[in-house]
Amino acid sequence: MLEAAVTFFSGQFQPHGYCLLWQPGLIWTHVVSDALIAIAYFSIPIVLVSFVRRRPDIEFGKMFWLFALFILSCGLTHVLAIWNLWHGDYALEAVVKALTAAASIPTAILLWPLLPRMLAIPSPSMLQRKNDELAAALAERDDVLGQLRAEVIQRERAEAALVQANKMEAVGQLTGGIAHDFNNLLQAISGNIELIGMMPDKPDKVARWAANAAQATERGTKLTGQLLTFSRQQRLEARPVNVARLVGGMEGLLRNSVGPTVSLKVEVADDVGTVRADPTQLELAILNCAINGRDAMPMGGTVIVRAEPEGDQVAIRIIDQGVGMTPEVAERALEPFFTTKGPGSGTGLGLSMAYGVARAAGGHLTIDSKVGEGTVVTFVLPRAEDDLGPPEQAAADPRQENARSAEILLVDDDPAVRAAVADMLRSRGHRVTEAGDGPQALLQLERSAVELLLLDFAMPGMNGAEVAARARELRPDLRMLFLSGFSDSAAIDRAVDGKARVLRKPITASDLADAIDEMMG
Repeated sequence: MLEAAVTFFSGQFQPHGYCLLWQPGLIWTHVVSDALIAIAYFSIPIVLVSFVRRRPDIEFGKMFWLFALFILSCGLTHVLAIWNLWHGDYALEAVVKALTAAASIPTAILLWPLLPRMLAIPSPSMLQRKNDELAAALAERDDVLGQLRAEVIQRERAEAALVQANKMEAVGQLTGGIAHDFNNLLQAISGNIELIGMMPDKPDKVARWAANAAQATERGTKLTGQLLTFSRQQRLEARPVNVARLVGGMEGLLRNSVGPTVSLKVEVADDVGTVRADPTQLELAILNCAINGRDAMPMGGTVIVRAEPEGDQVAIRIIDQGVGMTPEVAERALEPFFTTKGPGSGTGLGLSMAYGVARAAGGHLTIDSKVGEGTVVTFVLPRAEDDLGPPEQAAADPRQENARSAEILLVDDDPAVRAAVADMLRSRGHRVTEAGDGPQALLQLERSAVELLLLDFAMPGMNGAEVAARARELRPDLRMLFLSGFSDSAAIDRAVDGKARVLRKPITASDLADAIDEMMG
């Protein structure tokens, strides 16, 4: 074995040039050709290795390394071919060729299975075709999105039209209910006034008819307050309210409101306590809920108004034995304008106004109802820390004793209102100068020694705030009293800036006189 190896590597062979008879043309043709082939072979692995090292993401990286080794060994065989032109080291050349064969076999074995995967790599034309298909799909998607946007716009328009229709329906319900209520009030007022005009010489009847008209006017005032409370335009005058006194004092009003076919029970705990609320609006909210309970019992039944403490809160419950509400109706019961009553029978504001009153008092309102079993409406209000003491006997008002006549400038653009208010003032002994607009009022202010400026807020041309500002420049110490039915309380507050008092229309002669006496001191 050793002798065979020694003989294999002995090198005692004739060089290859001997076989070429040492002809220079043949010798140098082989040398140049083999040298160029070797250089090309050696450069290819360098390119492959550089490519693989810079692109580690290449999927066939290991195959590139193996192929580079194969090409390198092929180049080495050509270098040995040049060497053996002058030397006989054919054993070394045989070993290099054997190594090349060893590298070529796994290369070929691994390369053939990769052929389908390499063929799957898209060509530039295939990529262009795919890009064209993608562009077409994107264009189709854009068309679909355009159609979808058009459908969305159309649906939004349809929804807006539906919302508008619902608003118009709600406004129709509101105006129908208000018209019904105000027609009744106007009938009561106009009927009693007409009776007074027909028989002015009967003082007893005139007094009764005047009282009936005044009562209808008071009901109209409460209805207007209800609307303003719902619209959040009227400030609720929160103050300590003794719940027991308020609910107990309402018993007569509640009995008259629910009618003879409905039994009323008023249950008030002695220790129910005090809450901070607007007493007029809270009373109106309780009354509305009781009337709703009455309307839910067309065949009669019992309405219970119960006030009781619940920890640090006060619960006022209005319980009826009526038809009850379905879950769907109960869920919408607090929505403005929502009503299950027929046209002209309800505005849909009662419960929503009651909810607003409860929230304004720092509490909340709940509705528990079952069909056929009745409804419980509960005001849950936080208990106030400052309780009201026992009711005091009415004392003489010192303002009545110190009341004096004053020089008053009355500004209102409505002649009927201006005439009525002027008569109220003159009946109390005040001297009144009337003006129908702002410029006329400022002219009168310069001519007369006015002590009190009584003016409307909403007037054409110059509104009350503008007149007050000009008047303050002329007479910084002038007292001012706004008499306004303008609904936006915040606007009036900003205008007067705390430097004038505001009375809300409609008012009574007594309220007006008290305000003037207080301002005049």
